[in-house]
Amino acid sequence: MTDSDSPDFADIGRWLFAQNCEFVWAADKIDGLPPMGPLEIAFAGRSNVGKSSLLNALTTRKTLARTSHTPGRTQQLNFFDLGPDAAAPLLRLVDMPGYGYAAVSKEKIANWTRLMKEFLRGRATLSRVFVLIDGRHGVKDVDHDMLTSLDQAALSYQVVLTKRDEVKKSLVEKTIEDARAALRKHPAAHPDVIFLSSHSGDGVSDLRAAIVRLVSERDSATFGRLRA
Repeated sequence: MTDSDSPDFADIGRWLFAQNCEFVWAADKIDGLPPMGPLEIAFAGRSNVGKSSLLNALTTRKTLARTSHTPGRTQQLNFFDLGPDAAAPLLRLVDMPGYGYAAVSKEKIANWTRLMKEFLRGRATLSRVFVLIDGRHGVKDVDHDMLTSLDQAALSYQVVLTKRDEVKKSLVEKTIEDARAALRKHPAAHPDVIFLSSHSGDGVSDLRAAIVRLVSERDSATFGRLRA
């Protein structure tokens, strides 16, 4: 394949995430999941790491996902279909409950944790989990626990650092390198670390491109629809 034939993942990603994106399903129990359909991309992260803000920025929406200053507002698996044809979505996005601290009961946190682990182990259409980590603080013990769960589930996952706009430009590369060093404890982690800001938009196109590249690797038919 010549360079001129190589797909422009960033450009395709820009087109894909400008398409319709609609909430389609919520599940708080493993037997309440929607029927499997298109490839699924899930987003995990500590409570208040900015998952909802990222989903809104990724899809260029303001209110696709609910944002809050109160940790623990996402209390179920929320599914969003993406694509120009609602009857045949190109991709499904999954917003997972935040892990770690949340202003709810221990029993509810235990239920969320069990739901997430069961979802991660048994969903054939789940292609990758993007784990959001606050770039200001780096990989914490609670993040390592989540990454270990993903290692055990034998799932493809990749770390996305958030809040890039709140980190000094001179520290951006060091922040990325520190995250890569922390990930050496997790050999199943994708080697590339994405650092972005939902507020400024820096790095969001990198995440879109990574998702499109994943689609090209996992589902040639859907990728063909993206290139058509």
